[in-house]
Amino acid sequence: MSAHPPTRPIGWTLAVDTSTVVTAGLARDGRTVASEQAGDNHSHVELLVPTIQAVLADAGIGWADLAAIGVGVGPGPFTGLRVGVATAVTAGIAAGVPVIGVCSLDAIAAQWAARGAPAEFIIASDARRRELYWAAYRDGRRVGQPRVSAPAVLPELPTAGPGVRVYPDLLAPRRPGDAPLGLDAGLLAAHLHELPDVGLEPLYLRTPDAAPPTARKSALTGRRHRLRPGTAQ
Repeated sequence: MSAHPPTRPIGWTLAVDTSTVVTAGLARDGRTVASEQAGDNHSHVELLVPTIQAVLADAGIGWADLAAIGVGVGPGPFTGLRVGVATAVTAGIAAGVPVIGVCSLDAIAAQWAARGAPAEFIIASDARRRELYWAAYRDGRRVGQPRVSAPAVLPELPTAGPGVRVYPDLLAPRRPGDAPLGLDAGLLAAHLHELPDVGLEPLYLRTPDAAPPTARKSALTGRRHRLRPGTAQ
């Protein structure tokens, strides 16, 4: 598999992310076609493949129709990231298509930049343990590496991402009304070629705090709701 994205979006692109909830999206020739999100932060193993199958079914295509696969590599929790990356890599090998790893925070930043983000801003995501994963951006580009720290350490800049929901008292006042609160995999699929390829090594940022699961639960566990393309918040 190639480690580099195509120079321009051609054909069907699948994107998945498991850094928070499970989300999958499809784009064709750079345009979002389908986006689906699973409403459970703790059932990635059970929910990811059915969520992918749902967006493929929405578009009426199969794995063999894909031209590329993008996957968010975090930062995020050990179990969720491992499931997402392993599934994407396995699917890429089976389909014979390139698999491109992107920083999940970069994907959310790109969504905001497309809406007219401020010149400088922060994207933050829940790291549990009363901490946040976050990165700073200037003119839509990440400044430095993603970090994990207490919420109070974040620079006082406009802020977006899932972390705003976790610490609303501190971060909600910093969030402009149009700033995204989550990653839209449909938009990630559409703009995959525009984001830096960071490789397929998951960004844990700290020692894994979860052991590998010992049993598989029903794929029906958890709740999934459908998103219209481009509407993730």
